[in-house]
Order: sequence, then C-alpha cells, then structure tokens
Amino acid sequence: MSDQPIETVDVAAGAAKLEQLRDRINSQLIGQQLVVDQVLIALLSNGHVLLEGVPGLGKTLLVRILAECFDGEFKRIQFTPDLMPADVTGHVLFDMNESRFRVRKGPVFTNLLLADEINRAPAKTQAALLEVMQERQVTLEGTAKPLPRPFMVLATQNPVEQEGTYPLPEAELDRFLIKVLMDYPSLEDEIRLTHEMTTGSVADEDAFGEQPALINSDEIFALQKLVSTIVVDDQVTEYAVRLVRATRSNTSLLRGAGTRACLALIRCARANALLRGASFVLPDDVKTLAYPVLRHRVALSAEMEIDGFSVDQVLQKIIDAVEAPRL
Repeated sequence: MSDQPIETVDVAAGAAKLEQLRDRINSQLIGQQLVVDQVLIALLSNGHVLLEGVPGLGKTLLVRILAECFDGEFKRIQFTPDLMPADVTGHVLFDMNESRFRVRKGPVFTNLLLADEINRAPAKTQAALLEVMQERQVTLEGTAKPLPRPFMVLATQNPVEQEGTYPLPEAELDRFLIKVLMDYPSLEDEIRLTHEMTTGSVADEDAFGEQPALINSDEIFALQKLVSTIVVDDQVTEYAVRLVRATRSNTSLLRGAGTRACLALIRCARANALLRGASFVLPDDVKTLAYPVLRHRVALSAEMEIDGFSVDQVLQKIIDAVEAPRL
C-alpha cells in the first residue's frame, strides 16, 4: 500500500491494511474486538474518541498499542485536579537570555494524544481541548498555530459515579466523534489474557515485545480520503437523519442529539463499510454505529434515571422504532 500514490489506494488495499492493524491490536488487547473496531473507525473518520470503563480494563493499553502501530508522534497528558490549561496547550514565555518572547508548545502538538482520565480535571482545563479538537489548532497570544496531521485525541475516563471525577461539558462531549464503552472481557478471553500477560514477563508492559510500525501519516490520510469516497445512498442518509431527529422527540430523553450527530453517523458508517471491505454503506452500518455516535450526545430524563434505565437501552428502543430502508 505504501508504494501506491495517496490518490490511488483502493478499497481492497485499504481493507487489507486495516485487517493488519486489527490483528496486531487484537493480539495484544484480548477480548475487546468491538472496541478496537470502533477506535479504528474514529481514526478513519478523522475524529476523536472518548473511552469509558472502570480502571484496569486496558483503556490506556489500547491507545499505547495503537501508537506503536503508527509511525508518528504520540504524547500523553495525565489529567489531574491541579492541571492547568497552559499545561495542555502551551504558553508564551520571555527568554531572558535572548530578550524575546518564545512559544513553548504543549503536548497537544502531536499526532496521537492520549488524554488519560480526562474527567479528573476541572472544566476550565477540559475546555482547553475545545479549540484543539474542533479546529485542530491552538491560539497562543492571538496567533493560531496548526497541529500536525493526522491529529486524534483519545480520551479515557472513569464512570462519573466514581469519586474524584468531574462531568465533561456538553460542548466538549459533542466534539468527540464516538463514545466507546469498554466492558469486562469474557471468561475465556480473560483466562487467555491472564496467561499471556503473566508468562515469561516481570511486568504487564513486558508481555509483548516491540514491533515495527504498520502505518504512517500518509497512509492514514490516504485511508481517510478513501473513506470519504465510500458511496452512501440517499435513503441511507435520510435514515441516519431520521434516527438522530427521533432522539429529539423521545420523552425518555431530556436532550436529543444535534446536527453534528448526523454528520458523525454518516462518516462512521462509511468507515465501517471500509472496515468490512465494502465500497458502499448499508443501513446496518448506520444502525451499528448509532450507539457510539449518539450515547454521549443525549441525556436521560430524570424518570428514566430513577427507574434505572441506561442511555443504550433508550437508544435501542429508538433504533427499533425507526424503519430502515431496504436496498
């Protein structure tokens, strides 16, 4: 694939490269195939990912493995209650030796950014990522500085019920293309994982040796361009819009999804089609991606929360109620 010009990568070559990525990541992060697919879909869609799960499930490990597969720059920010916005974006300082102002770029100037435990920092610090995620630039002293391409934020968070967490602002949640829920692996996968991680290694990070990168920036950009060419029938587009609009009139939801969700749903459906080696989007692609695209863009009503319903349960009822086109 790397020998081909960016403009000529076809669906078969793109799907083959993605299959290599999936196999590499799944061989190290055992039992999280759906999570891996959704993260790759966000990468193909040029979007950002919010990973939620209890500690110890491998959220940070997933991002580290993806970074090892990618021949680009990777940086990590550990979000804490005392983290300042300038620690994220950078700042301008005066150099006494040279008698001039200099820009100290923050860790956001990278290709893959891991925002670890993002909801352990207050809203002021979380807001530092708003411009970064939406416009892919940082404004320092009135000057906009573009970020490298590709640029992707992978943020991990613990469930909001845990002690010491802050809820993410709605504006920031909407900047994430998808929200991925990481659950416990199956019994068989957990046995296999435990065996492989504890055989012949002193620490968890030593279980897998260093391996060469599988993909570079040009190849990622080529795949993103390829995703934008995946064919979407008008009926499928209408179906995606009707799904999003149905969240706004459902009495079980306090807040429905906005127009950005329509765009995200189509982009993710295109990426999912490429992931399965197809050049066109099916209604099932839209239906499959509706959960990660919508779950962080809606809010449950108080009655549903009191009754113990989850967002995904309400979304399932909405998805079942909206008729899908037959192509």
